[in-house]
Amino acid sequence: MKMYKKIGFSISFTLCVLMTVCGQQPNTENIKDKLSVKNKYSSYLFVYFTANDKEGEQIRFALSDDGYNFKALNHNQPVLSSGKISESGGIRDPHIMRTVDGKTFYMVATDMVAAKGWDSNQGLVLLKSTNLIDWKSSKVNVPNTFSAFKFVNRAWAPQTIYDSVKKKYMIYWSMRSGNEADKIYYAYVNKDFTAFETEPKQLFFEPHNKACIDGDIIYYKGKYHLFYKDEDNLNGIKKAVSNQLTEGYVKQDKPLQLTTESVEGSCVFKLNNSDSWILMYDVYKKGQFQFTKSDDLENFKLIDQEVTMDFHPRHGTVMSITKKEAKRLRKKWMIDTETVNQPNQTEKK
Repeated sequence: MKMYKKIGFSISFTLCVLMTVCGQQPNTENIKDKLSVKNKYSSYLFVYFTANDKEGEQIRFALSDDGYNFKALNHNQPVLSSGKISESGGIRDPHIMRTVDGKTFYMVATDMVAAKGWDSNQGLVLLKSTNLIDWKSSKVNVPNTFSAFKFVNRAWAPQTIYDSVKKKYMIYWSMRSGNEADKIYYAYVNKDFTAFETEPKQLFFEPHNKACIDGDIIYYKGKYHLFYKDEDNLNGIKKAVSNQLTEGYVKQDKPLQLTTESVEGSCVFKLNNSDSWILMYDVYKKGQFQFTKSDDLENFKLIDQEVTMDFHPRHGTVMSITKKEAKRLRKKWMIDTETVNQPNQTEKK
């Protein structure tokens, strides 16, 4: 009997690692129960901010049961106070992820108030939770932490990813020193997810040294796909691909957005129990979001007509969650008479 238990643990661990490597977050309960790579995720959590002002620069949550119809929690009011967790008093560009063990959630965000200027922020906010309700936070001021970066005046749009080779969590973000072009950097985080334990290094080298911001890395079919905004020419969303997480990215100079409007803040997420991906981005000059769909992360089609939201988000991210987690969020932030999917009562993005 003891031998069977050891074998079962080995299979569970192997599947957990395989799912992490393939760019999906493992669901350890499902691995134990069914020894299957199919997960039990049934809903989606959208984390976002709404505007360039004090009220808008705070973290908000929304839920969806299908990845197309989203409803704001807490009546589209903040779920965390920026004044309590940030250095500047404002929070922008939140990114959320589930850790490899499936039990903890990491969230990172830009520590910034837009009213102070686009070259006024120097830090990021790191948050950690085990229930999506209660969060512990830490602040990282890059110039104060690393003397080599004492002239940094922008630290934007951080995201977290697990490095399966180093077995550490890595934060990557766009940063500018002085009047240089914005570049995408990375650093590894300590075990408590409260501070950087390595000095920032450049992650992506844009061939023509153009500014690039808002990186979003997806691991798919053995390669790392870095989606980002080509900032200098306002050419919108581009992609660079590499066989390694921290180096070797080759730019594919093809705009991926399906609009002639200016866009930024791309987020890619996989639909639950599906081979399809959603690429969404902020059409920031029009106060809209656009949604596109792909089966290969190369070719995208517009699906705006299928998407509804009862709020106007800015740059944010979407994470798959379980039925139990969605129920917990509804209990905390939604009144009993509300339901998540109400497409007839919501408006097109």
